[in-house]
Amino acid sequence: MNVLLIGFRGAGKTTVARLLALKSGWAWIDADVELELRAGKSIAAIFADDGETAFRDLESRVLADLVHLDRHVIALGGGAVLRPENRALIRSAGPVVWLTTDAATARKRIQTDAATVERRPALTSQGKLAEVEQLLAEREPWYQECASLTVDTRDKTPSEIADSILARLPLK
Repeated sequence: MNVLLIGFRGAGKTTVARLLALKSGWAWIDADVELELRAGKSIAAIFADDGETAFRDLESRVLADLVHLDRHVIALGGGAVLRPENRALIRSAGPVVWLTTDAATARKRIQTDAATVERRPALTSQGKLAEVEQLLAEREPWYQECASLTVDTRDKTPSEIADSILARLPLK
């Protein structure tokens, strides 16, 4: 069994995965980092050099490998839910925690995260808050379809979020 964290950029998936693993004694992995290691370049470079379809293909292959791990907290990329076959894999791998936040909070977190600014491409031509609002609206049904547990991350520290998950989903 694994625990998968889904949600939009800036929801706190990577930070919460690390803390959840620390508090539970499980291992953790960030799917985007694994993807970049396999590609030998950043997500932004994959988008620029190879296009979104190539990125999504690699994302699907990485996901297919990661779901076979055991006792891992897996932080997935925000768009991992876009493909129906990915959603089926996600649901089959163990409890799925959807970390939610509003568009303004996500945008603020994205802007202050150097790794996101350097490694992640803009996903629409709109940029800024309008991009976050648009993508959240598009992806929300897919996040909801996958989630077995939903945790609102607004106004909570990563440690509080991890504790909330552990209280509702004891990991042994």
